[in-house]
Amino acid sequence: MTGSPAGAEASERRAILDGERLAGNGIYLRLVELADCGERYRTWLGDPEVNRFLETRWAEHDDWAIREFVSAMRMSLSDYLFAIVEAGGGRHVGNIKLGAINWRHLHADISYFIGEHDAWGRGVATEAIRVATRFAFERLGLHRVQAVVYADNSGSATALERAGYAREGVARLKVRIGDGWTDQLAYGMLRPESVSSDPA
Repeated sequence: MTGSPAGAEASERRAILDGERLAGNGIYLRLVELADCGERYRTWLGDPEVNRFLETRWAEHDDWAIREFVSAMRMSLSDYLFAIVEAGGGRHVGNIKLGAINWRHLHADISYFIGEHDAWGRGVATEAIRVATRFAFERLGLHRVQAVVYADNSGSATALERAGYAREGVARLKVRIGDGWTDQLAYGMLRPESVSSDPA
């Protein structure tokens, strides 16, 4: 396998343990646990305002399906599913996923949602993206993290930009929304030392 020693090592074991917190400004990330797979999680996924731009909106989600998904993420060596938790009261307000990780090319996708409406517009997603991206670079030794968003999802695009991601392209009318189609925007961030050593 090619890649950095950090990436090679992380691909053979989990890089964070249950109970460990990744601290951010006003929030922290921890692994999603089976105990999180209850009514609140199910309500988030079924809320049309929350799932409007999520690919999961195309499927029904019962407790069994949610637990199966979380169990698979917890066993995976190429995916990390984090709970976004308010630092003050310990309330779980959404999730952020890093993966699937490509260990050969050392990159991963990042995706997220904030399920609690009263946590919207407070910079929670931006901070969660920052913390998860730092984990990707510092713990996993990745070279790049990337995301795609619906062009209509201005909140998600703004969160990525505030977290330091660069808009890299547009796929025209790629995804369905309502009865029509919309563009999909591509964002990415490179590990800082990768940028400084870029021959271009």
